[in-house]
Amino acid sequence: MVPELPVRTSDEPMEPEHYRYIATHAWWMGTFLQPEPDAPCHVHFSEHLLQQWTPARQDSDWLLDRVLTGRVTWLAGSGADAEEAGFDLRDAWPTGRFRAPYGDFYAELNECEPRRPSGAWATPTPEFLALLPRDPVALLARLREDSPEGRSYSGPFRSAVDALRSCSVPADLRAPLFAALLELPAVTLVDEVKDLDGNLCLALVHDVGATRTELLVDPVDGQYAGERDTLRRASTCGLTEGTVIAETSVRTAVVPAIGALPVF
Repeated sequence: MVPELPVRTSDEPMEPEHYRYIATHAWWMGTFLQPEPDAPCHVHFSEHLLQQWTPARQDSDWLLDRVLTGRVTWLAGSGADAEEAGFDLRDAWPTGRFRAPYGDFYAELNECEPRRPSGAWATPTPEFLALLPRDPVALLARLREDSPEGRSYSGPFRSAVDALRSCSVPADLRAPLFAALLELPAVTLVDEVKDLDGNLCLALVHDVGATRTELLVDPVDGQYAGERDTLRRASTCGLTEGTVIAETSVRTAVVPAIGALPVF
């Protein structure tokens, strides 16, 4: 029997003119490689703050505010040596305010027209999500068909997390999706895990391969609440086993207009 996640999933009512507000507090890893042969690998861990407004009507404008706080930890190499060689954190990540239909925020930077996503696990559209099965067994079969295990940067767990990260997966799909993931042999459920900001979450832990990934879930409504990636073995850049290489805390709310802020 497929297990059920011990949390109820629910969604706030969302009218056609409403927006889903998504606040992300993140620490992400980046690498700076010097052009000289045998130069050391410089690996930084930097803090990001993102606010996104996703419209109920997907063809309306989406809005993203992306900020680098300036807080950086060097996991390998030297920050001073990297800066002397030309490293600038502001060149590594696009920051500022971006507005575009379909969430294609960087189309203008790439001198392209915003494009509607075709619909996939990594870019889930309402149409794509509506057609997915709500039965956990069928849903797991679909995940395995679309994302076979054993491929680098792929697999059922990774694809499910990609979709959940959008915060657009409806409650009636989140519940069977969590149940399906718990059927994977490398996935376990852990209660009362603290996120980056100290909030208690449930965690579906995928503990296999080079990285241990914790998918964090809000215990109140079963909404995506963030992730944590930890190395399971040392890396070629000199990072040790147990190093956290990505960590996010995510909060969501429905707001009446683009740019409006909720009260948490």
